[in-house]
Amino acid sequence: MSRPPTFVPPPRTRALQLSTRRGHFAVLDARPEGTPRGTALLLPGFTGSKEDFIAMLVPLTAAGYRAVAVDGRGQYESDGPDSQEAYAQEELAADVLAQAEAVGAPVHLVGHSLGGQISRAAVLTDAEPFLTLTLISSGPARIAPSQQERVRLLSEALVLTHMDMEQVWEGIRAMDPPEETDVDGDGADLRRRWLRHNPVQLIATGRQLTVEPDRVAELAAVRPLPKHVVSGERDDTWPVPLLDDMARRLDARRTVIEGAEHSPNTDQPLRTAAALSAFWDDTRS
Repeated sequence: MSRPPTFVPPPRTRALQLSTRRGHFAVLDARPEGTPRGTALLLPGFTGSKEDFIAMLVPLTAAGYRAVAVDGRGQYESDGPDSQEAYAQEELAADVLAQAEAVGAPVHLVGHSLGGQISRAAVLTDAEPFLTLTLISSGPARIAPSQQERVRLLSEALVLTHMDMEQVWEGIRAMDPPEETDVDGDGADLRRRWLRHNPVQLIATGRQLTVEPDRVAELAAVRPLPKHVVSGERDDTWPVPLLDDMARRLDARRTVIEGAEHSPNTDQPLRTAAALSAFWDDTRS
């Protein structure tokens, strides 16, 4: 179902390095004509990158919003250290707070999958920089057992067998991909992205996905921050009924994107962008 993202920035979008008090991060910064109605900070998932939001940038700017999609530390075009401690969730959350500050808080925070759990951690650290929180295909706790097994196999390939990233990529192409890794088509852009990921980042964040506790009650207590839970019609990483229940517990808006699975941002970018901008518009009134 998931479609490979294009890696060519659309009109009115600049690819640049965002300077923050936590270092530099590669971003795609898309701006509308005139004064923005607000700014959105978009965080990708495990094995993903800022390009996973690229097809949403034009509709978001057409709706009047500035959208800044980010490579987190160790993801694709953002450098990262070779220490697992550097990718602890609290470190990644601190990066998000610095990114929000750098683009001009307060911002609308959007996280896909792993990016949603990092977004949640950032909000629980300090909600002040955020106007709203949208979790796209990002569940209340650890990922489903089948996905835990895939992440385990990936980590073992990187740690125990000492396979390099090229060898692991070939292995991924030979089996069902873990989480949102997409290997449709010739995969040239996706292969290049994979090879530029820091493997230590993948090991550390993969483990986070398999042990994340349920922090929904903590997030629900963060008020008056408006919350939005978005998913496709089907999801193997967090089952849709689980996301339905999470939205209820959060008293959040719930949107199911028709024709999408785990990555509505790439499966159905126009519908997903419309759902996000409508949510943001409603919070302005």
